Order: sequence, then structure tokens, then C-alpha cells
Amino acid sequence: MSDLDDLYTELITEHSRSTEHRKHLENPTSIEHGHNPSCGDDITLEVKIENGIIAEASFNGVGCAISQASTDMMIDLMEGKSVEEARRLIDLFIRMIKSELNDDDDIEELDEAATLENISNLPARVKCAVLAWRTLDRAIIGSAANDENRSPTMGQASRL
Repeated sequence: MSDLDDLYTELITEHSRSTEHRKHLENPTSIEHGHNPSCGDDITLEVKIENGIIAEASFNGVGCAISQASTDMMIDLMEGKSVEEARRLIDLFIRMIKSELNDDDDIEELDEAATLENISNLPARVKCAVLAWRTLDRAIIGSAANDENRSPTMGQASRL
């Protein structure tokens, strides 16, 4: 195994087992559920957006190591970002996973999530990797539609 393969395996393992972002948020502005029926990955993403910034995010759920690691990496990357920047990074990630992004500078912006680039070579795992990212995009949209005086939005369970 190469050093890059070792790094990939180490990061997937580390992030899939991490409990840092596995919790419920107090007063989330959006709660979104994502489900991948082809393999059973299932997450509930809670997001707190304040003044157009993703102040905090968390998740609960079950799934394969790739889906869980991708979710954890995504939250690490997104906290503190504006919703516009988050949506741009979501687009970069999905394009990377679909092999539609080849610019190393763009890929580098994805930080540790860039290690998932080779998932594009495993078509059955693409949905696992993008589940959280698509769920976050819906959470951002749901939060924008929600005014601060109402309860958080709870999106419909989406299927990939």
C-alpha cells in the first residue's frame, strides 16, 4: 500500500469513528434528514446558521465508513463558513466526486475531504460520499426559508 493509500485509510477510519460532531444542537435553525436506500446510509443533520454563517453543525445516524467520514469531514470544513461559501464548497465536492473537477487548487480547498477524490472510481460508493453534502445543501436552503421566530425546519427524508 502506498503512503497516499495509508493516509486515505487513516483519515476515513479517524473521521468515521469520531464523536466530535455526533450530538444534538441546542436551537438548530435547520434539521435535515438524508437517506441512501441503495446501502442504508441514514443521517440527520442539524445546522445552526447565524447572520449567514454556519455557526455549528452536528449529525446522528448510521452508515458505512465512507458516509460517516464524509459527514464528519464536511462539518469540520463548513463550520465558520458563510452559506454562500458552503454552497460553493458543496458544489466543488460533488463535482470532484463525479470526476468533473480537475483543478488541484479547487480540490485543495476541500481540505481533508479531498482525500475522498478517488471515490469517483467506485460508482457504488459515490452516493455514500455525497449524502451529507446534499443534505447540508437542503439544510441551508431550509434555514434561509425559516425566520428566526419559528421552530427549525425539518426537511423531508430525501433519497439519493
